Amino acid sequence: MTRILVVEDNADLAFAVTTALESEGFDVAVAGTGPDGVDVARTGDTDLIILDLMLPGFDGYRVIRTLREDGIETPILILTARGEEADKVKGLRLGADDYVTKPFGAMELLARVDALLRRSRISATAAAPAQLDHFGDVQVNRAARTVKRRGEPVALAPKEFDLLIALMDRAGTVVPRGDLLSAVWGYQHDISTRTVDIHVSELRAKLEPNPAQPVHIITVRKAGYRFEG
Repeated sequence: MTRILVVEDNADLAFAVTTALESEGFDVAVAGTGPDGVDVARTGDTDLIILDLMLPGFDGYRVIRTLREDGIETPILILTARGEEADKVKGLRLGADDYVTKPFGAMELLARVDALLRRSRISATAAAPAQLDHFGDVQVNRAARTVKRRGEPVALAPKEFDLLIALMDRAGTVVPRGDLLSAVWGYQHDISTRTVDIHVSELRAKLEPNPAQPVHIITVRKAGYRFEG
């Protein structure tokens, strides 16, 4: 049975989220503090984490940072307050995979959960080809899921790496945001989110010679993105 960890100190919200998830057949564990959330996640018996950012003990940002530094790649869906764009960006930059903005409905939450779990299963079972790709001063090892720039390792969040591969596999063609959402996050095209744009911004900051004037990940106005090797 798929097990989901809910890290949320608001008892009413934790109960509502747990009820929605259990109604879909998920096994749910709940932690009310940042340290407790980390301890449960470290057991390795969790398929997805739903994480509030404002927590006692230490906040959700530290939870994300701690788990990613430990090499734990369990998908993380963060819960953020409406309009707090900086919270979303910071969470994704640290290694979260997606976000849901409060207040949210059960159907939206379940759609995000299903998409993250589906993508995680595909990544876990797909046989990655043993090859090295190069563009500019960047080297990509698909099998090891590592990236180097000028010979130095570049830390990419799991979804940043998946997005980079999706763009590289479609090099030279314009890829709509909806296609990238489907390929990387498993979303249907009618789900509105800035997740792609935020991840592209992070990739540019880490891999482009000049992020303000990208030469590899090009924005095609009103159409999407085009990768140039």
